Amino acid sequence: MARYFDVHPATPQQRMIVQVANIVREGGVIAYPTDSCYALGCSLGNREGMARIRSIRHLDDRHHLTLVCQDFAQLGQFAYVGNRVFRAIKAATPGSYTFILPATKEVPRMLQHPGKKTVGVRIPGHVVTRALVAELGEPLVSTTLLMPGEDEPMTQGWEIAERIGQDVDAVVDSGDCGTEPTTVIDFSQDEPEILRHGAGDPFAFE
Repeated sequence: MARYFDVHPATPQQRMIVQVANIVREGGVIAYPTDSCYALGCSLGNREGMARIRSIRHLDDRHHLTLVCQDFAQLGQFAYVGNRVFRAIKAATPGSYTFILPATKEVPRMLQHPGKKTVGVRIPGHVVTRALVAELGEPLVSTTLLMPGEDEPMTQGWEIAERIGQDVDAVVDSGDCGTEPTTVIDFSQDEPEILRHGAGDPFAFE
């Protein structure tokens, strides 16, 4: 069964953040809060963890996982960001957006779009998420915790622990964080394209 961490949403307990980060480093899969929905996450090089995440959600390899980054400097290690795109993303982060960008060589091939060589990246605004990624020192490989056949993700940590506690190694409960996933903007072409309207206001990209 998963270890359960009741983490304060505004002032996360550092000892708990360290414990969760260690679980990720050791190959674990976690359920954790973001500024849009709860998500599933594992470390960047964890092939088995990515397979477990896909299994929980019944996803195939065509569904692309996202890199959740600490800040813009970290995002820049994994995605190429031109000047025009830099200004647009900088103004919108941290926030409830996922950006599709050309991937750098630091991105494992399994996380890149096979044809476009792109990767999804985001810098969330949730205090707990940011503390966790800062402690890890690298991005979390992530996807929204939306169960197969359901229209909305789970919003309560205790419910997540009850339903999938046997499938993950830790559940980080920081209270309700909403049911709307990120707004997804594709910056891989000449003009930005909104692929999904979600929690982030898309006005600046339309």
